[in-house]
Amino acid sequence: MNQHQEKNNTYTSVIPFAIELGFFAGLFWGTIHWFFYVLKFTKIIPAYLVEPFFKHEFLNSGAGHLIGLLAFIVFSILVSMLYVSLFRKMNGPWPGVIYGIIWWLLVFMLFGPLFNMVKPLSALTATTIISEFCLYLLWGLFIGYTIAMEFTDERMREPNEVES
Repeated sequence: MNQHQEKNNTYTSVIPFAIELGFFAGLFWGTIHWFFYVLKFTKIIPAYLVEPFFKHEFLNSGAGHLIGLLAFIVFSILVSMLYVSLFRKMNGPWPGVIYGIIWWLLVFMLFGPLFNMVKPLSALTATTIISEFCLYLLWGLFIGYTIAMEFTDERMREPNEVES
C-alpha cells in the first residue's frame, strides 16, 4: 500500500511513489520514443541506453527494441528516485523541465557519445536533435510536475471547481 492515514492527512511513501512514477514515465515516454523512431523523427534506436552492452544488430530487432523499452523504464525509475530524493519540495513545472533538459545534455552531450550510446550532436540530424530534446523535456516535466503535485501544495494553485 502506497499511502497511510494519520490524523486525517494522507502521506505518500516516497520510494514506492518514485518507483511507480518512474515505471509509467519510462513506459509512456519510451513508447513515444519508439514511435518517433518508427516514424523516422529520430535516428536514435530505442535501445540506445544499452548500446554498450549488446551488439547493434540485435538492438535493431524487435527483441532489441523491447530491451530498449525496458532499459528506458529502469532509467526512468532511477531518475525519478533521484528527483524525489533531491527536489520533491520544488514547486511548479519548471524544475521538471530543467531536469529533463539536464538529462538530455548528460545523455546526448556527455555520456552518450563517451560510451557510444549515441553519435555526437554534430553527426545527428536537426530532426533527431529536436525530437530527442523535446522528448526529454516533456519526460522531465512529467516526472518533476507529478512529484511536485504529490509532495507540495501545488494543488492549491489549481482553480476551485464551480458547482453547478
